[in-house]
Amino acid sequence: MASHNLAKLNIGELEILGYSVAGEETVIGMPQLDVCFDIGKAPDQLISINNVLLTHGHIDHSAGIGYYLSHRNFCGQKPGRVFAPENLILPLREVIEGWGRVDGNKIPAELIGMRSGDEYQIKPNLIIRTFATKHCRGSLGFCVLEKKKKLKEEYLGLASSEIVALKKKDVEIDYPVEIPLVSYLGDTRYHNFAKLDYVARSKILIAECTFVDDEHIDRAIAGEHMHIDEFAKMVSELDNEYIIVTHLSQRTHILDAKKILKEKLSPALYKKTVLLMDKKSPLRQ
Repeated sequence: MASHNLAKLNIGELEILGYSVAGEETVIGMPQLDVCFDIGKAPDQLISINNVLLTHGHIDHSAGIGYYLSHRNFCGQKPGRVFAPENLILPLREVIEGWGRVDGNKIPAELIGMRSGDEYQIKPNLIIRTFATKHCRGSLGFCVLEKKKKLKEEYLGLASSEIVALKKKDVEIDYPVEIPLVSYLGDTRYHNFAKLDYVARSKILIAECTFVDDEHIDRAIAGEHMHIDEFAKMVSELDNEYIIVTHLSQRTHILDAKKILKEKLSPALYKKTVLLMDKKSPLRQ
């Protein structure tokens, strides 16, 4: 039985499962990419995902780490990999060891500390890349990129036998390319993410917009969160095909948030923007 009623979005061949309400819980899983951005309270539906990409340590984003790791062990799965800001590795290890003592069983875990700009290969064709965000000490965003090789222009149109012959002669017929699939910002204030080409070109941008009311600007500043005015500026500088909004404050009803988004964004931007928790989203199932 599912432990959560997760939102489900479909973008092409990619499925997005998640739940995100500011101060309550944030967890976004993408099974086809084998990544879970943050872990929230560790929904059962996402336990099988092998890679947790933890943006920061606030408990609404990280509370389920112990359950995620322990339940994988209980089900006979290999230890999950948790990628987290470098400064969180020691306290995470202490938390996991503490839960192990409470549970009476050692909880296997693979904890990998990350700094801004680090990369890690999670599949033969997939890497994750980190970048700094503006929220709390060490907070990071994550981009998942596909790596491919593309045939050089001068060899396009050749028969397969000719390609094979060139390879046998050790001729370099292709070159590497990176395709940024999804960038996840986690919690953050505005930053010029357009400077990061892989974020700007990601097919999918998953970004917080916690506050949309004018009277909540001070709250956004105090908590290092995004206000709609900053959000609108940020997404106008990027070139994503889809924008998924997370971490909306409980102070604002989803219908009011949609109305304000429509007012603040250009028609083109609003058309490709969806609130994760909107039950009437055309991408939702």
